[in-house]
Amino acid sequence: MNKIIAIVGPTGVGKTKLSIALAKKYNGEIINADATQVYKGLDIGSAKVREEEKEKIIHHLLDIKDIDQEYSIYDYQKDARDVIEEIRKKGKTPIFVGGSGLYLKACLYDYKLSYEKKKNTYDEMDNEQLYDYLIKLDPQIKIDKNNRPRLIRAINYYLENNKSISENKTDKLLYDTLFIGLSVDREVLYDRINKRVDEMIKNGLLEEVAQFYDKNIRTKPLLNAIGYKELYQYFDKEISQEEAIDKIKQNSRHYAKRQYTFFKNQLPVVWFNVDFENFDKTIKEVSNYIDSN
Repeated sequence: MNKIIAIVGPTGVGKTKLSIALAKKYNGEIINADATQVYKGLDIGSAKVREEEKEKIIHHLLDIKDIDQEYSIYDYQKDARDVIEEIRKKGKTPIFVGGSGLYLKACLYDYKLSYEKKKNTYDEMDNEQLYDYLIKLDPQIKIDKNNRPRLIRAINYYLENNKSISENKTDKLLYDTLFIGLSVDREVLYDRINKRVDEMIKNGLLEEVAQFYDKNIRTKPLLNAIGYKELYQYFDKEISQEEAIDKIKQNSRHYAKRQYTFFKNQLPVVWFNVDFENFDKTIKEVSNYIDSN
């Protein structure tokens, strides 16, 4: 099979399970497309695939960086494209899976990226202040004011290149790719997200975060990623544990909504409604679509 498969969708919708099934069927290897999962130790909060879930399928770009190492979209573009060639040389199918849409666009489209020299994280500014600062620099830009990593990157890009990051966009797809989107009724999804967070807490998310907090590690992945930033607020005694958990659920739901918006507007996704009662039915529907293309 010469095509690349990219499985997208919001958090908690079954992307991992589908990716394993498709990797088995199409002799594939999986490439992580989640910005948090590149880091070692961010396992429970990022819903990283567990070893027993992999079913011996090779996974790439998981656990490749320590928590104090920088990893930019420029780095991901280079690494992911190298992995595509590595997988294809084996005669196998590259299968991307993850919720970081910008990672996918940077890799699969003709994005001209350069090494980012400016690393300012603007810790002293909240999202509203960041957005206002960016609009002063780049009045025409359209960007989600709640997406802090993208706001920071857009500011740094403008200051470094004296032009808008919007000028870096392209609709030219470099690889023959099938974009598979998993969707579900919003209320069902939100209920799954809430239960998933409860399960993360039960499985040791507080302990996972505490091991970094106790070492006074305050790097960007920990202070920006959902599930980690809220618990840092709890450990800092800014909010209660119950409030932190509620914020994780709320932020996860908001993130899922933003993911849908990005994928529907930015990528040529073919969507499939997930049947959680009979997931094999969903796998079959997706497989039939892939076979027909």
